[in-house]
Amino acid sequence: MKNIIVGIDFLEHTDIIIEKAIEVGKAFNSKLWLLHVSAPDPDFVGFDVGPQFKRDERALDLKVERKKLAEYSKRVQSEGLEVDSLLIQGATIDTIIEESKKLNVNLIICGHHNHNFLYRLIFGATAKNIIMKSEIPVLIIPV
Repeated sequence: MKNIIVGIDFLEHTDIIIEKAIEVGKAFNSKLWLLHVSAPDPDFVGFDVGPQFKRDERALDLKVERKKLAEYSKRVQSEGLEVDSLLIQGATIDTIIEESKKLNVNLIICGHHNHNFLYRLIFGATAKNIIMKSEIPVLIIPV
């Protein structure tokens, strides 16, 4: 397994996922690709761009996400693994699948946590949908 993509969502369990990804990466001497899929820009999904303060707010969110990704990359690098981080705006499941194919990934790692019925109804179950759509092996880390 030369390339492993690790889905990062910046929730409280992200550290657990990173630690497990490091373990797997070390075992197989793999390169880790830390991927965070950010919400698409409003104009991408058919909404007007909105006032300047909304655009400024979105730019700040992306800056914070890039900084967090860089911190996680440094953590992985400190363990002697090769790492790259990606921040891509788009639909989560489709983006993970597409990037996995583009990067010739051998394994997808992501976390799974329980949500209530309403959350699953609105947002779906990311881990389950990745498993269903992926042709690449998927390792789910329960958190």
